[in-house]
Amino acid sequence: MNYFETVEKRRSIRKFTEESVPDSIIEKALDAAIIAPNSSNTQTWNFYWVQSEAPKVSLIKACLSQAAARTAQKLVVVVADPILWKRSLPDLQKFNDEVNAPKLVKMYYNKLIPLVYRWGFLNSLGILKALSANIVGMFQPMSRGPHTLRDLQEVSIKSAALAAENFVLAITAQGYSSCMMEGFDERRVKKLLKLGRTARVVMVIAVGRESERGTWGPRFRIPREQVIHRI
Repeated sequence: MNYFETVEKRRSIRKFTEESVPDSIIEKALDAAIIAPNSSNTQTWNFYWVQSEAPKVSLIKACLSQAAARTAQKLVVVVADPILWKRSLPDLQKFNDEVNAPKLVKMYYNKLIPLVYRWGFLNSLGILKALSANIVGMFQPMSRGPHTLRDLQEVSIKSAALAAENFVLAITAQGYSSCMMEGFDERRVKKLLKLGRTARVVMVIAVGRESERGTWGPRFRIPREQVIHRI
């Protein structure tokens, strides 16, 4: 199927059959996820493919035992964590040197990213940066963020959500179905995955073959003229 057919076919499936899903399907979808666009290419995401039985049972419970989680053949947790800029930066700097990136690009990763992605003890640096940006912004257009930990978590969540969309579209393109679940106990999921305090669980994705009653009805969207605005 082409791209638009894939987008049209993708639905949030609430119940799956018992048919197994080959691991290769997930691997290919994960490859699609990690080439998604992301903020400054810092790749502040992780994907946890929960395969072992005991953790899977715990994850299903943390997902409130909803049908999509209970009947899924595969479960993947998408996590955003702004602290992961420290993981990516050395490789980004090395890559820029190897490809002889423009001077401005090297400066961006050598100087600006370490400043932008630090929020300081109790957000002290973030608050200072936000105050400075707002003062300058009184006189000229100015980037108003991100500055604080919460700002940077939001940026990371956006990037992780884009990756999740790539993932589910890749699942659909391969003939299987998915459900992006936001209904879960984040504290329990973080404990299960041993995540740090700065990490945020963006969604849990269930994958399987759609059952006959995978959805209760047709797709609904409000009229496009209510959401598309031409200025």
